[in-house]
Amino acid sequence: MHISVAGKQIDLSDALKHRVSAHLDRISEKYFGQAMEARVTFSRARSFFTCDINIHATRGLTLRGEGEAADAHSAFDDAAEHIARRLRRYHRKATNHGHMKARQQVPEMGRGYVLRPGMVEAATEEETPVEEEDTALPATGPYATIIAEHPTEIPTLSVSEAVMRLDLADSHIQLFRNSATDTVNVLYRRPDGNIGWLDPTGVQTH
Repeated sequence: MHISVAGKQIDLSDALKHRVSAHLDRISEKYFGQAMEARVTFSRARSFFTCDINIHATRGLTLRGEGEAADAHSAFDDAAEHIARRLRRYHRKATNHGHMKARQQVPEMGRGYVLRPGMVEAATEEETPVEEEDTALPATGPYATIIAEHPTEIPTLSVSEAVMRLDLADSHIQLFRNSATDTVNVLYRRPDGNIGWLDPTGVQTH
């Protein structure tokens, strides 16, 4: 597995980099046989260190953990424990590598967009001119402008698989095609900590 360990405006010791690589290699071998790649980023905020771990385990399956502590080693331990806790929750599915690769068809592709607030009122002579919208991108109304776009995979999953991916990646949303109904569904993390599920097949028209 390719492991990248970097620090934002901080120097990392060779001992810490070796410890991070060895630990992530053990996680990879235990749960996936061999993960594809991992990125670990350390930074410092005031009096404590933060660590962000992103592991690309298999196609479409990402694990993420964040940690913070008074030193970089402990921050890594905190982030790694977050990942380990989620993996223990999905131990059977995570260790069944064949289950992860059961569907070999090319995933459906969609397109994701990044929006920012648009200009509502024209600037006066005294105000700083507002940056003009990019006319090469489609307008979405007076309150938002598309500033970036990127291809997005829409995997075919069961609801339980989609919940697992959402949780392991510590993500806020998971778009997927429901393997049971062949419809596009959405899982999202609610403010109360629970997971919401949007299913168009449950809508009844009158």
